[in-house]
Amino acid sequence: MNKTYRAVIVGTGSISDAHLRAIETTHGRVTMEAAMDIDPVRGADFVKRNKIPRHFTDYATMLAEVKPDLVFIATPPAQHAPMSIAAMEAGAWVFCEKPLCGSLAELDRISEAEKRTGCYTACILQMRFGSSTAHVRRLSDEGHLGRPLVGVCNTLWFRDAAYYSVPWRGRWATELGGPTMGLGIHAMDHFLHLMGDWREVRALAATLDRAIEVEDVSMALVTFANGAVGSIVNSALSPRQETYLRLDYQQGTIELTHLYGYTRDNWKFTPVPPAHDDSLLQAWQSFPPDVGSTHGAQLNALVADMDAKRQPLTSGEESRKTLELLTAIYKSAFTGEIVSRGSIKPGDPFYTALHGQCSPRRVTTKSVS
Repeated sequence: MNKTYRAVIVGTGSISDAHLRAIETTHGRVTMEAAMDIDPVRGADFVKRNKIPRHFTDYATMLAEVKPDLVFIATPPAQHAPMSIAAMEAGAWVFCEKPLCGSLAELDRISEAEKRTGCYTACILQMRFGSSTAHVRRLSDEGHLGRPLVGVCNTLWFRDAAYYSVPWRGRWATELGGPTMGLGIHAMDHFLHLMGDWREVRALAATLDRAIEVEDVSMALVTFANGAVGSIVNSALSPRQETYLRLDYQQGTIELTHLYGYTRDNWKFTPVPPAHDDSLLQAWQSFPPDVGSTHGAQLNALVADMDAKRQPLTSGEESRKTLELLTAIYKSAFTGEIVSRGSIKPGDPFYTALHGQCSPRRVTTKSVS
């Protein structure tokens, strides 16, 4: 008989609704037993509205009294790492919103807690979990597409002054980064999942238009271990919003255009002309049953991992690969260096702080009215 996993959630802001919708897709495999929020009124309203049995204002008390199997973390970013470690030490697995943590040092502490407790923390990076992504990976792995050659990864979003007026946003200590960390992490993780391990990066970052500590735009050039090259743009300044991946293989171009989530209808394939190889087009068109890139898709994968007692896909080295790329983008942007994977180690200021205690270049101009 399949086990039912008893869950709690910490943080009852707007993203928490996505977690509740995800639980519904497990068809009873996960049940929400309690919620915690430091705002007692907001927490009480949340549990009443969603028919959750209990609410707490203290995290340690909730862990001790409920003894959950699974903890959903939906708080501001700076709290993610210590809360994940505390949950695992209490015997629970963790489903944590991005960014999982603010440095490679914190990620190493999370990994140490996983080894010590036998529990795991999965960072929510749901773009990996659409069934159409598995389809693209299979076509690549089976050699239908040839080698990857060129990639493009754009997160072109728009976040205005009102967005950054929330006290924890726009600050290194609490948001942990700008669009490189808080917005583009989804597409960049997806990009790496499809393109493979990265080798080195050169980058720039700047604060062009928002009154914030962190950057509001970054750009990077990435070399991959398989020889492919890619470009990355992360922006909070783009009024026509778009998330765009382009993968140029020897046998064709694959494109994905969406904003915050995709289904198979968001993909496009252009074969090398002239398209004489019908088998390649047939392979492309043979999509599996469509599962979108949702919290629910990733949560169901996590439930399967819990059943099998195996490490989730967005834990451990896979999680590190993405965080290390983000850290390297900041280091390259702030130092002018070309940064190689594996080079940011203890003793490096970028190992203990994503931004290495540096600040982005600022451009001061008169506003256009």
